[in-house]
Amino acid sequence: MLTKDQVEAALPANLKSAATQQLTDKINNIVSDPIVAEQVRENFVSYSAVLREGRFKTEDYLNAVVYVSHKVMGLSNKDAYAKTFPARYAQLIAKQVPDKEISAYVAAYHKGKLVNLIMEQTLVPVWIVNQDVFQKAINVQADLMMNANSEKVRSDAANSILTHLAKPKEAAALVQVNVGENSGMSELKDMLASIALKQRELIEGGVDTRLIAAQPLIEGKVREV
Repeated sequence: MLTKDQVEAALPANLKSAATQQLTDKINNIVSDPIVAEQVRENFVSYSAVLREGRFKTEDYLNAVVYVSHKVMGLSNKDAYAKTFPARYAQLIAKQVPDKEISAYVAAYHKGKLVNLIMEQTLVPVWIVNQDVFQKAINVQADLMMNANSEKVRSDAANSILTHLAKPKEAAALVQVNVGENSGMSELKDMLASIALKQRELIEGGVDTRLIAAQPLIEGKVREV
């Protein structure tokens, strides 16, 4: 069972005030099936990052978590919708709303932004799901590398293993420093060129190089800005 503190910790800063005991009790009791209820509580905390993606109400978020929890368990869209909104679904049936129209309501809810943000959180990368198949493929390649009659097959298998099991390359930090020449730099270049030319003329005129070296580059008065 979730506590009020756990609910508050799961919510983003702008929604922490909504973490009341009433909301906590609703989360803990929203589903009667204890197995589904446990999954809903875990998912409420696990997927709470989606609340930072937009302005969603905590009640809408909770309903979407319940819906996605049923979907993850293999239920169809309509069955998940019916279990998430039992009163609403029962009312539609009581009013004898056509099945096609009910399906349209379900499809609209399923395609909603909040539901899809939560659904994205449940997706598992393909390479994780198929880890066992990946290992079997490596085992086959290893067997061919050791036991195949053809030298080419053994070579290709060995190369395949080296390629797929190679140590990841370390990502080197790339730092690009671009120094563009602006008007200030152009003026500085012109000034230095002028000084160099002047110093050369003085040296050729017989002036002591020590006096030239002691000259300030820029003469002027200090002014407070």
